[in-house]
Amino acid sequence: MEMLRHEVVVARDGAEALDYLFGTGAYASRDIAMLPQVIILDLKLSKIDGLEVLRRLRAAPHTKLLPIVILTSSNEERDRLEGYGLGANSYVRKPVDFAEFVDAVRQLGLYWLLLNERPPAWRKN
Repeated sequence: MEMLRHEVVVARDGAEALDYLFGTGAYASRDIAMLPQVIILDLKLSKIDGLEVLRRLRAAPHTKLLPIVILTSSNEERDRLEGYGLGANSYVRKPVDFAEFVDAVRQLGLYWLLLNERPPAWRKN
């Protein structure tokens, strides 16, 4: 089994995710040039929902090309349409079973970190 050895940063809500990515609030001293290789985004975040996080990330020049995978329990057609419309790279439904969820996250990581070709001029951290 391929093991991923990358730092994983977990934001507790949408506001913290944006603070981290834009270097504001508690993350004001963070170097925003150090971007994640992929963002796994839930739609059902507190404070600022996932679609609004996606909207703000795509509107900012330094985050507009970040690979963003929506990983959510929602199977609503309107969520998929809006997510893709806002620029999500992928939409994956969370498995209910925890072991299946862990496997799905591992597979997503393998693809986005090892196989996916990034856009030219991508800033690597």
